[in-house]
Amino acid sequence: MFDSLRCADVPRFELPIPPLGEQRAIAHILGTLDDKIELNRRTNETLEAMARALFKSWFVDFDPVRAKAAGKQPSGMDAATAALFPSEFVESEIGEIPKGWQVALIGDVGACIRDGVDPAAVPPDTPYIGLEHMPQRSIALGAWSRAAAAQSQKARYKQGDVLFGKLRPYFHKVGIAPNDGVCSTDIVVVRPYPDRLGLALGHLSSSEFIAFTNAGSEGTRMPRTSWTRMSSYPIALPEASTSAALDRHVLPLVAEIRASLFEAAQLATLRDALLPRLLSGELRIPDAERIAASAP
Repeated sequence: MFDSLRCADVPRFELPIPPLGEQRAIAHILGTLDDKIELNRRTNETLEAMARALFKSWFVDFDPVRAKAAGKQPSGMDAATAALFPSEFVESEIGEIPKGWQVALIGDVGACIRDGVDPAAVPPDTPYIGLEHMPQRSIALGAWSRAAAAQSQKARYKQGDVLFGKLRPYFHKVGIAPNDGVCSTDIVVVRPYPDRLGLALGHLSSSEFIAFTNAGSEGTRMPRTSWTRMSSYPIALPEASTSAALDRHVLPLVAEIRASLFEAAQLATLRDALLPRLLSGELRIPDAERIAASAP
């Protein structure tokens, strides 16, 4: 053990190095796990794109309404779902919207949850999500730390809540919570109302909403938005049965994304556990190959 370490000492360290053939075998095993993790990431990108495209088609571009107005059957839509959409538009203060829909606010599809908590008051292994864990332009939140490492007041969230990074909103950090836990108070926790998850997630993660919140941010060096600003964003609100139809498509995609995230986390943990055991010789190559092959 060393009480201190000098840079000049590092080049003189002696390390056991496996033969070149074993090094290549180890790289292949770990590379196989990395390939599975990357496949999960690309799959999630595809699932996100599907959810985003469906939301935009139905509730931004109003494609089903336009098709019916032209006397056509909406593309890729069953008759029961198509019947939920009108065949006419009406003028409103936000432009043309489908007949029978209302001009509403984003606050009408979800509530801001302000449930503050001291991280010391929750179990130490409680998931903690900070802005540093949230990727840009992706709703898939696959990283978090633990409440034991967190300091100062935090906010509780539940699985399925939409988390919105309010600090520097132009970073576009918006995702759907994969578990129950606590998060930074620089994250707004939005709990969608029943049958409104697709609407809430679609609007809150859209580039248009990010631009809206950024334009109203306060502060020069550290601009922040607020729920007061966020909740005033105008939207075209359909009947609950229509937004429920979107949820029937989006919820399975969200569930697939969540399962893929947890699987990728398991693969990364396995990879990181195998590496030192393989390098030290504690675990032999054939055994590691069997373990990697049995991974999800």
